Order: sequence, then C-alpha cells, then structure tokens
Amino acid sequence: MTTKSPPPLMKKHSQTDLVSRLKTRKILGVGGEDDDGEVHRSKISQVLGNEIKFAVREPIGLRVWQFVSAVVFTGIAVMALAFPDQLYEAVFDKGIVSSKTSTRLYGGALFSISLIMWNSMYTSEKVIIRWTLLTEACYLSIQLIVTMVTALESGGTSNVAAAVLVCCCLLFIVVSAYFYYQLGRRPKKI
Repeated sequence: MTTKSPPPLMKKHSQTDLVSRLKTRKILGVGGEDDDGEVHRSKISQVLGNEIKFAVREPIGLRVWQFVSAVVFTGIAVMALAFPDQLYEAVFDKGIVSSKTSTRLYGGALFSISLIMWNSMYTSEKVIIRWTLLTEACYLSIQLIVTMVTALESGGTSNVAAAVLVCCCLLFIVVSAYFYYQLGRRPKKI
C-alpha cells in the first residue's frame, strides 16, 4: 500500500490578512482607545504607561532660573565662608562682628542649599524640581524676615544695602513661587 503524502500546508500570512491582524489586536487589547482617549500601540505601553503623559512640560525660563539661583546661592555662600566680616558690613553697614561663626554657619547652610539647586538642574522629575523651588522660596522668606528685623533693631532704617537685599529676596520669592505654581498645574489635554 502506498501512503499518500499529505497535501502541502498553506501558510497564512497574517501580515497581509487584515481581518486576522484586527482580531489579534483585539484579543491582545491594543489599538483601541483607553479612558483618556489615548491609543496604545502595544500591550507593553498599556502596562508601563505612556511616557508622554509623565513628561514634564517645563515653563519657559525654568532652567535659566535654576542656574541663576544656584550661582547666586553659591556666590553668597562662598563669600560668607571666606569673608564673613565683609558680607556682614556690606548688608548692615555695621562694624566688625564679634563672632564670625554665625556668618560662616550661614554660609554653610547656603552652600548646602546651592548644592541641592545644582543637582536639581539635572533632573526632569517634576516633584524634585518643585521641592527645590519650594525650599528656595521658604528659605528666602525666612531670610527676608530676619533681614528686616535685624535692620529695624540696628536702627538703620535708611540702610540702602538691607533695602536692596529685601527687594532681591522679594523678587526671588515671587519668581520661585511662580515656577512652583506653573510646574504644579495639570497640562491641558490636546
């Protein structure tokens, strides 16, 4: 008895068979819209999420502001650490301070904050950038209060340097609060 050879198998090319491709994508759950109206191209993008959704839309000028803040904080910190007498004299028009320790501690605190600011420039995480801006605004608010109280206690109400420092603190607080608010807003759906 002779055995018949089976008929040749016909390969189905799913790449060209549109109905087969649509059925496969439907079974896998890809290609359709989700609740947000986004169309997923693969199951992996559904599981991991769409990275565009998490991308930070930075306000214009944010990175420049971070750089300027880091440079200013670093400069004042170095001045407070290296030349504490001159920094105190420049701000309060007073004689030599009896103890340089407090001004150097101030410089150390400023230097620590400036390191945080330098590192925040290299991240794209919205939470870290917002916390850095909030840290800057809180620090400058305290600096503003301390400068005003010290200027009033010393009796130098016409102290130009302290007035300039207060104005600079106010400016920095307003700009940092603006960027903090802008980063916290939800982006508009396109």
